[in-house]
Amino acid sequence: MTSLFLYDDQTAREFEPFTLTRPVSELMAGAVITRERWEKVSGLKAEGFIGAEHLRHFDEAGAPRCIGGDTVIPPGSLIANSRFVPSLASSLRTAPGELNESGAFNCGDEICAVRTKEAIRVSEITANGRPLSAVSRDGGSCVMKGRWLTAVWELIGTLTDQLTEDIPALAAGIQIIPVDTTVLGTFGVFREAGSTIEPYVVLDATAGPILIRSGATISSFSRIVGPCYIGPHATIVGDAIRACSIGDTCKVRGEISNSIMLGFSNKGHTGFVGHSYLGRWVNLGAGTTTSNLKNTYGSVQLSMPSGMRETGAQFLGTLFGDHVKTGIGTMLTTGTILGMGANVYGGSVSSKYVPPFTWGADDTYEIRKFIDVAQRMMSRRHVELSADGARLLEDAYAVSRGNRQ
Repeated sequence: MTSLFLYDDQTAREFEPFTLTRPVSELMAGAVITRERWEKVSGLKAEGFIGAEHLRHFDEAGAPRCIGGDTVIPPGSLIANSRFVPSLASSLRTAPGELNESGAFNCGDEICAVRTKEAIRVSEITANGRPLSAVSRDGGSCVMKGRWLTAVWELIGTLTDQLTEDIPALAAGIQIIPVDTTVLGTFGVFREAGSTIEPYVVLDATAGPILIRSGATISSFSRIVGPCYIGPHATIVGDAIRACSIGDTCKVRGEISNSIMLGFSNKGHTGFVGHSYLGRWVNLGAGTTTSNLKNTYGSVQLSMPSGMRETGAQFLGTLFGDHVKTGIGTMLTTGTILGMGANVYGGSVSSKYVPPFTWGADDTYEIRKFIDVAQRMMSRRHVELSADGARLLEDAYAVSRGNRQ
C-alpha cells in the first residue's frame, strides 16, 4: 500500500520561529494544516515527516511522528514537500483509492512530490541533500495546482487568497445549517452543524466567504469579516475579526485582522493584532498590540538568527512562536519575531527579535519551570503534555542555546 511522507527541505527549516517545535507540514496555510491538505488530495494518511533532528520527539494529536535517518521508505511511497500548499480542488487520484501513477508531481518549474522508485533510507535524502526528483520513479510528471511558500511571512501575505479558495472547497464536504443572523455581501457564508451564533452578530461576506466550524461559538456584538475561517471549538467574544484563520480551540476578544491562530491559543482581551501568526499555546496579555505598518509605509524587514531579511511586504505584524506569552499592555513593533517559549512583559518591546525561552528583557526561562507552566496551561484545555512532548521542549531548549547567547 502506498505511504505518504512530508519533507521539510532546507528552506522550510528556516521558517522561524515555528520550526523549533514543529515541522512546516504542521503549520496552517489558509484554513487547513498543510499535512491535512496532502492527505486530502492524495487520499493517503501521512505516516511520518522528514525533518530536523531536534523534532524527533514531536508529539501532537493527529499528526505523524518524525522518522529517523535509518527508517526505510518503501518503493512507491509518496514524498511531498512541506512548502507546497496544494489546492483542495486538486486530486492525485485517478479513481477512488487509486493514486496517480506519475513518478513526479510539479507546480511551475519545481517538483512538489514524488513517488519513490525503490526503497530508500531517510538519511540518503537528508545527508546528501538529494533533491526529491532524484528519488522519483519512472512514469512521467503530473501538474498540480497550489502555491509555493519560499519564506515564512508568505503564510500571511497569501492568507486572504488562500482563504477565498479554501472555504468553498471545505464547505462542499460538510453539513451546512441556515445562518440565522445578519449577513452582508454576496460571498458564501457557511455554518456547520454544532456551531453557536448568538444574537446581534454580523457576518460580512462583502469581500470574501466565511466558514464557521462545529463547536465554535460567536458571541453577541461580534463582526466576522470575510474571507474568514472560524475553526472547531473556537470562541469569538466580541469586536471585529477580519480576514483571519482562527484555529481549533482558540479564544479571541478584541480586534484582529489578516492573522492566523494555529490552535489552542488565547487572545482573551482587547488589543489589536494584525498581519500576524500565532503558533500553538500562545497567550496574549490584556492590551497586547502589534504594529503591522511602518510610519514610512515602506517594506518590512525581519530580524532573524541568519540576519536581516527583506520581506517585500508593506503589512507584517508579529510572528509568535509556540508557547509565547505576553504581559499586560505589551506593545510590539512592526515585523517582530517572538521566539518559541518567550515570555515578554514590561510595556513596549523594542527588539525585533526575541530569542526562544527569553524571560523579560534579558533573562532565560529555566527549562524545568517552563515545562511545569506548559503542563498547567495545556491541562486547562484538557490536553496532556506527553513525555515525548516534554522531551521536545528540552531538545528545543538545548538547540536554541546559541540564539539566546
